[in-house]
Amino acid sequence: MRKIRLRTLRFFALLLLAAMLTAIVLRWISLEQWHRTQLSPETPVEIEIPEKTPTPAPSPRIPVITGKLDTARLYGGITVHAAVEPTPGGAASDERADPQSYVLELKLHARVPTPNATIEDLAKVSPDLPRLLPGLAAMFSPESVSPFFKELYDTKLRNLKENLVRLDQLLSRHNFYDCQTVLNLRHPESKRRAVLLQADMDVDADGSDSDRLPAGSGQTANFKPVTSYRWPKKSQIPNSYLGPAEERLKRYESELAVKTTAPERKKELKAGIAAARDEIETLKKYSFLIGATDPYIVLPLGLGKADGGKIGDYVLVIFGDRIFPAIVGDIGPSDKAGEASLRIAKEINAAATAYNRPVSDLKVTYLVFPGTAETPFGPPDLEKLQARSEALVKEIGGATVPVHHWENIIPPLPSPTPTPSPTPSASPAGSPAAPGASPTSTFAFPIASPSASPR
Repeated sequence: MRKIRLRTLRFFALLLLAAMLTAIVLRWISLEQWHRTQLSPETPVEIEIPEKTPTPAPSPRIPVITGKLDTARLYGGITVHAAVEPTPGGAASDERADPQSYVLELKLHARVPTPNATIEDLAKVSPDLPRLLPGLAAMFSPESVSPFFKELYDTKLRNLKENLVRLDQLLSRHNFYDCQTVLNLRHPESKRRAVLLQADMDVDADGSDSDRLPAGSGQTANFKPVTSYRWPKKSQIPNSYLGPAEERLKRYESELAVKTTAPERKKELKAGIAAARDEIETLKKYSFLIGATDPYIVLPLGLGKADGGKIGDYVLVIFGDRIFPAIVGDIGPSDKAGEASLRIAKEINAAATAYNRPVSDLKVTYLVFPGTAETPFGPPDLEKLQARSEALVKEIGGATVPVHHWENIIPPLPSPTPTPSPTPSASPAGSPAAPGASPTSTFAFPIASPSASPR
């Protein structure tokens, strides 16, 4: 009996041991399969790394070019010649530590243009010009070429040198060659002076005047609500762009008050606050030209000092066989020539917008009459503009076509005057939402130049 019990106990012990071993083996197999599944290529392991405590923004540095780039397309319209020149060196570890072992040299070859100096030269680009203004030929002299032409291209070259490593700031070939000539002319009989620029035409859509257009004329990426031509406000209607400027000032002041704001950022904010306050004060006191409704042009900074031609002076804009009266309404960058208000641009080419220039070729003639500005400034009087321009045309020998007559396209204010509509809170150009941010290129993308034939 004892032998039977002993055998039974041994049997159950062996059975229990076998069961335990089987369970251990099955568990090991299960864990191994799960482990292989987790490490398979189809399901990569993702490790979550806790976020670090934000650190203050570092000082601005020259941006590093990253990604796959085609060097032949980096610069607008600039021909790129690329070559790799290897030279024998030392050990790789030594060369890696030497910044001069791996160098990219940038050298831009730019041909500086020769200005057109005779009526025949101008006629090669604008064939109708001698016929439209027969007295223009008599105004030329051997000394007609203005020193400002050289100054303009010297400024362009200087900016190229300063921005050669900044792809976002480098002038395209189209914008480098935007001016054909600048001439100082004088009529032999009337002694009337004129400064002639031959260039393309970019678009200026800036300006605002709540007295005439309370709702504003719209806003683009590079929009500024002010122009250099301004006059004291005549009504209590607030400028529609005043609200966004005040909101921007509040944002800057709030960020400046935060104790954790980095010192460099504080400098940027202080500059932005000063600019915003100045803009607010200006918008409260003055009215300005409106690019969409008023005929004016923009002169390069520095032309007034060199040859005359200042804010408010009368201008003739000549394209094809048409003559448009205008005034000098704004001052633009010192390295850019050829810019007119959206009103003129759309009259020349209906497809023109704030982003699309009406004329890409150097076929537009701007004839500025220095010293003709009349003060005090005020809202444009289109009838007076017409009469004064026709008188100036007679002083330089007359024209064979009538001077274009501008119609007032600003609708009359309803009665009572409505409260101006709020404008988007986006910051106009010249008052960026983030002071100190890197400036961006402001090129108008060209569209096909319209035909110069009569419309």
